[in-house]
Amino acid sequence: MDDIVKQALAKWPHVPHCYGWLGLDARGHWYLRDEATQAQGRFVQSKGTLLQHDKLIDFIGRNYEADAQGQWFFQNGPQRVYVELECAPWVWRVQPDQTLQSHTGLRVAATDCLLDEQGRVYLVTDLGLGLVHTLDVSDIAAAVERGQWQPVQVQASDLPLRYGFVRSPFATSCEIGKVLRAEDAS
Repeated sequence: MDDIVKQALAKWPHVPHCYGWLGLDARGHWYLRDEATQAQGRFVQSKGTLLQHDKLIDFIGRNYEADAQGQWFFQNGPQRVYVELECAPWVWRVQPDQTLQSHTGLRVAATDCLLDEQGRVYLVTDLGLGLVHTLDVSDIAAAVERGQWQPVQVQASDLPLRYGFVRSPFATSCEIGKVLRAEDAS
């Protein structure tokens, strides 16, 4: 986490969290989701505006992590901006030297290869579960043919619980809010 972010957290520790405004798609792209976009549906149906500013994308990547409940967020100064995930918290790219790099630029080492019912390929790494970028699936297929990987069949719907992440912190916060309002009413 950037030092300036840590300083802002110390100075303003009680800034409310932000839900639904940032999304990560299956290709490792960040999307800004304003109120109108959110009103059109969940992130998979209504992505929003693709972020293209390199310094902002790098800043998000350096300050991207998960809370204890497996909800991924971007720490934007004192405010925690929770991320809507299309598939997984990480997107892996295969580098020319056959190493792996996350969508945030971190190098990783994979331990397992998974294949879901839609043909999407995931790798389990030292950082956690991530989806292989569609442009790099052929590199993973070649590794399978060489015997480097034996993909395990999985159901995409099982992955969040199995690997401890939440695809939609916004939906989770809405459910918690409903429970709290119901408790207040009784």
